Amino acid sequence: MFLLLLSVSSAFGNVQYAVTDLGGLGGPYSEATGINNSGQIVGNASTDSTNSVDHAFVYSNGTMKDLSILCGHGSSASGINDTGQIVGVYADGYGGRHAAIFGGDGTMVDLGNIPNSTFNGAWSINNTGEVVGQCEYNVNYYQHAMLYSNGVLSDIGTLPTGNNSFAYSINNKEQVVGYSWINGWEKYHAFLYSDGVMQNIGTLGGDFSQANGINDIGQVVGIASLKGNGESHAFLYHDGVMQDLGSLSSGDSSIATAINNLGQVVGYSFGSTYHAILYQGNGPLQDLNNLIDRSSGWVLQRANAINDEGQIVGVGTDPDGQDHAFLLTPIPEPSAIVLLLIGVIGFLFLQRRQ
Repeated sequence: MFLLLLSVSSAFGNVQYAVTDLGGLGGPYSEATGINNSGQIVGNASTDSTNSVDHAFVYSNGTMKDLSILCGHGSSASGINDTGQIVGVYADGYGGRHAAIFGGDGTMVDLGNIPNSTFNGAWSINNTGEVVGQCEYNVNYYQHAMLYSNGVLSDIGTLPTGNNSFAYSINNKEQVVGYSWINGWEKYHAFLYSDGVMQNIGTLGGDFSQANGINDIGQVVGIASLKGNGESHAFLYHDGVMQDLGSLSSGDSSIATAINNLGQVVGYSFGSTYHAILYQGNGPLQDLNNLIDRSSGWVLQRANAINDEGQIVGVGTDPDGQDHAFLLTPIPEPSAIVLLLIGVIGFLFLQRRQ
C-alpha cells in the first residue's frame, strides 16, 4: 500500500500544469489570446506556410473554428466573455480594419464608428458585452480609447495634455484600463477609467507605463519603466499602490498581461529569451516552464490570459519547433492525490472488516 502511494506521488514530481497544444488553421503559427471561465479560448493563427494572413479562431471542446468565415478576410480575436461573445477586428478587403463582436452562433456585429473616425482596435469584452479598444481620427490621425456600451460608441478621452490613448481591458464593473500619452509625445502613463474619470496611476520611477488587465476587484496589471536603468517590469496596482513584480533574471524586463479574480497574474519575462510567467500573490515570479513536465519538449514563451479556474493560455514553441497556442490546465498536487488514495483505501478497508 505504501509503495503504491509513493509511486503515485513520485510520478507527478513538481509538475503543476498539463500542456495542451491547440493546433492551428493550416499554417505553422497560432497564438491564444483569451479564455473564459468555461474554458473557451480565442486567438489567431496563420492559414498557410507564408504566415502572411492571420485568422481569428475560437477553440472549444477540442475543436478550433476559423472565425474569418464570418467576414471573408483576415481577422484577429483578442478576448471572450463568459457568454461566448468574442471581440476582435476584421479586414474589409480594402485596407481597412473594423472592430466587431463574433458570436458563437455564427454571427458578426460590426461595432461601427463615431463621426470622422474608424474603430480599428478592440481588445476586451466583459460579461455584459461592453467592449474597449481605440479609434483613429481621419483628420489628425490621433487614436483615442473607446468604450462600446449598449450599442453606443464613446470616446473616453486622454490624460491631461495627451493626444493619444488606448484601452486594453474592461471588467464587469465597467472599469477600463490602458495607457495615454501625456505632454504630447513625451511620455505615456497607465490609466484607470472609472465613473467617467480617467486617473493616471503612475509608473515605477521611469517615464512610461501601460495597463493591460483589470479584474473585478479593481486590481490592475501591466508594465512600467524603472528609473534610470532602461528596464521595465510587470506591475500590480491596487488601492493607489503600484507593486514591482520583478523579472526572472537580473537585467531582464517583464510584462503582466492579465489577472483573474483570484489575483493570479500572468505575462512573460524577456531579455535574450522569452519565458511565460505566473505571479500568485506572494513570493517571486514563477517561470511557467518550471511548472510543467520538463520532458514535454515545450518552451512556453508568453502567457496572455488566465481564467478563474486557473487555466492559462498563450504561445510557446512545441516539441516540433513550431510556435503554437497552448492551454495550461492545473493538475492536482501530489499531496491531494495521496490524501484521496488514503481515503479510498481506508474506506475499502472498513468495508472489508464489516
